[in-house]
Amino acid sequence: MLSCKEATELASQALDRKLGLGDRLGLRLHLLICSGCRAARDQFSFLRKSVAAYGAHLDGSSPASGRRKD
Repeated sequence: MLSCKEATELASQALDRKLGLGDRLGLRLHLLICSGCRAARDQFSFLRKSVAAYGAHLDGSSPASGRRKD
């Protein structure tokens, strides 16, 4: 069984790369029983999406950015 530290590290890495079968299964099992690590995984995902949306906003590629491209 993975520790919470190992599980959160894998949850973070899973956003950047495909995990191996053993890591995926171990993480899934841990997340089934650990609400704290599920919350951490959800926070990692939220932060990634938020930063990407903010970056798109700064680049002017977001329709809601309010920037005009002349």
